[in-house]
Amino acid sequence: MAGARQGGCPADILFAEGTPEVGDTCMHHGTTLIQFLTQQQHGGAAIADDLIGLIGDVARACKMISDIVDHGDLRGEALAGHGDINVQGETQKRLDLIANDLMLRNTGWTGRVAGMASEEMEHISPVPEGAPLGRYLLLFDPLDGSSNIDVDASIGTIFSILPRTRRDGAPATEEFLQPGRRQVCAGYAVYGPSTVFVFSTGHGVHVFTLDRNIGEFVLTRRDVRIPGQATEFSINSSNARFWEPAVREYIDDCVAGSDGPRGKNFNMRWIGAMVADAHRVISRGGVFMYPRDRKDPDKPSKLRLMYEVNPMAYLCEQAGGLGTTGYQDILEVEPEHLHQRIAAMFGSREEIRTLLEYHRRHR
Repeated sequence: MAGARQGGCPADILFAEGTPEVGDTCMHHGTTLIQFLTQQQHGGAAIADDLIGLIGDVARACKMISDIVDHGDLRGEALAGHGDINVQGETQKRLDLIANDLMLRNTGWTGRVAGMASEEMEHISPVPEGAPLGRYLLLFDPLDGSSNIDVDASIGTIFSILPRTRRDGAPATEEFLQPGRRQVCAGYAVYGPSTVFVFSTGHGVHVFTLDRNIGEFVLTRRDVRIPGQATEFSINSSNARFWEPAVREYIDDCVAGSDGPRGKNFNMRWIGAMVADAHRVISRGGVFMYPRDRKDPDKPSKLRLMYEVNPMAYLCEQAGGLGTTGYQDILEVEPEHLHQRIAAMFGSREEIRTLLEYHRRHR
């Protein structure tokens, strides 16, 4: 065993013989986010300069949010409930509002967006007065999984970028109501043991890790592919009594394991932040499910189509997986309103096809 050399990371880490020394692992001389996008562009990918700039703007906001999440109460950022109720009927955390503001401030002045929409705001947000109008519309969930803040579990940011459908003037709400298939970019950040930034512009799914020594997202996985088969599923089983029969039977058969009709054992994983559960599925396979249920007749499901489900379905498809409501391809859904809720099931291709068979049988 060799000790950490001076000038490395600010922690005493011991490495087994043959592993890199601390100084080599902490300063990653890899490809940064903007370098990677530029390389893709020069390699023939149809990624416009202003889209590259907008992705960089979003990534910068995610770095700032990550820093605040990292320090938490050490900076005096109160993480308890703020007291206000957002348009979703949920109590906002102060960190929700800080993250929302950081996203707006980092993207609104750049001339790359024409308007923004957030899960935390009832109406769309125009660019600031005097700012130029860009060619894109940005939708985002600034801090997904807020209920995890108090217990220091993973949370994240989700975003979706749509093209404008008009050439001039400020966008109206209706311009945001485009199906997920129209997205030109989707992605998310997860604030966990490390901060990762995952995105796709239609040319594969790529993972970047925040290197705090250089303040950059650095490429750590490219062209991620979701395994076709799965032995893990993510679902909030406390809602089992409200599920539709197809979902209930599917989960029962998974839980029955090798003794049941599926003939293999499954594990259930549930973090409670959709962005973190989805990241696990995209990283190593499995199925994420928040199906339609009877819990609240006015809300067919918990998740929002525009801010959460569309971007994750887009990423899943880009990584070789599938996304469905149980009845329709998620990316083909025509949005009806900005804060629309929808059932969502996505992940490993073959497992989603099996799940659809259960729905067909019960239909």
